[in-house]
Amino acid sequence: MSTLHSAHAHPAPGPGARHGSNRRRGPSFRPVVDLDSGAVVAVEVIAPVPEGLGRPDGSGRVAALVTEWSSALVRAVGGADTPLPLVLPLPSVVLADGPGLPALAESAMRRTGRRPRDVTLMFTPDLVDLPRDLVLAGVAGLRSVGFRCGFGTAMARPDLVLEATPFLIRLDPTLVSGIDADQRHGGIVDGLSRIGRSSGVYALATGVARSEEIVRLRECGVRLGAGTFFADPDWRPGEKVTPVPEPAATALDDADTGPKVTEFMVPPLDFDSESTGEHVLEAFTTDTALNSVVLIDDRERPTGVIDRTRFLLSVTGRYGHALHAKRPALRLAEPPRTVPAWMSAIAALRVAGRDRERVYDDLIVTNPYGQCLGVVHVSDLIQSLSRQ
Repeated sequence: MSTLHSAHAHPAPGPGARHGSNRRRGPSFRPVVDLDSGAVVAVEVIAPVPEGLGRPDGSGRVAALVTEWSSALVRAVGGADTPLPLVLPLPSVVLADGPGLPALAESAMRRTGRRPRDVTLMFTPDLVDLPRDLVLAGVAGLRSVGFRCGFGTAMARPDLVLEATPFLIRLDPTLVSGIDADQRHGGIVDGLSRIGRSSGVYALATGVARSEEIVRLRECGVRLGAGTFFADPDWRPGEKVTPVPEPAATALDDADTGPKVTEFMVPPLDFDSESTGEHVLEAFTTDTALNSVVLIDDRERPTGVIDRTRFLLSVTGRYGHALHAKRPALRLAEPPRTVPAWMSAIAALRVAGRDRERVYDDLIVTNPYGQCLGVVHVSDLIQSLSRQ
């Protein structure tokens, strides 16, 4: 079920609805929650498709109307004043209105103070009725200007999901409801989650209403959820959500208790994957305390990590500057060692110990989207845990 399904034609009123009818016609908001940590990682805007769009004719008229509507939704949620990423509805038919949508959407978002990279455009379920080539071209165009795209239904063909690689795919409430007791639904969700993970697509479970569903979704590999379990329909960005259930005690090792790895996290210094060795050299030269530099892709996922000592040995050696300064730094990067933000510090230390040659290399902490949140110095973990 999409955010633009008829069930949401009349969104639940927010706090202001008690004082007037205008608020009742506006959008409502839903927290997107990390099912492991319980943190709100995004705000989804719920709103009906505006009336009077008509059929796209390639002139760009519909695209212009839709992008102005999208910018109005951003302003309703607080624009740039709300730091969390946004998930916005987008009528799928707009993809048939010519190639101008990406530029119009980018311009509209920037006028609200939002960067496209902070916005996921969730296509309505009629996406499955559009020609394959149109969908692929539309997703590629929006991605080229920085937007993330989501498929608002789990009914999209698996081969289309693999080829388009959207950022999110929505698991309908009909699949999520009662998943803890229905093996068929559990099997479907597990399969969809596996397909997504194989290509970097994140599953978002909607309609989550009970703690038992959260436990089963975790078992299926789903890490994002939304629904009445977390907040009432009148929830507003910045308000608290219901805590997620703790993992079962039997599923935890005694050594996994204690502080989370995020307590030792420091902000990362990251560059895009196309950055040159000269850029990285300048960063290390400017900050003598910097241990590593993280290289990220267009989705802010770590693609490589550059260790200070090994990098400087390569660049400052004979002919090193000539060989590496003007070339992509990724050539000198090593695979990132990532740990999820929900992991305990002692478990992260075990991850560090798996590679004897890189025991003291920084660990990269990631959120449920696989994006880089920060780095952890292994030496800090050792010193802190040795005092306990």
